[in-house]
Amino acid sequence: MTIKNYLIIENNVVTNTVVWDGNPNTWQPPIDSIQLVLETTGAMLWVLNTERTEFVLEEQLGAGSIGFTWDGSVLTTNEPKPEIK
Repeated sequence: MTIKNYLIIENNVVTNTVVWDGNPNTWQPPIDSIQLVLETTGAMLWVLNTERTEFVLEEQLGAGSIGFTWDGSVLTTNEPKPEIK
């Protein structure tokens, strides 16, 4: 098995990240948690639009982090929308 970075999701929130080979015999994830490979999991992040007038949510792979929420298909940042100054 290949060692990868995993997101640990509990109650639809990323609670931890771990380096793991995915083998439950080498490490037991928390009961009732979801384990997702970081590099292949989409995350909605705030990015500046092409007109550079406002921030919009855009999906990016491998950008999930602790505190992000999980809706069953994609993560979403827990950061508030940035303001243009």
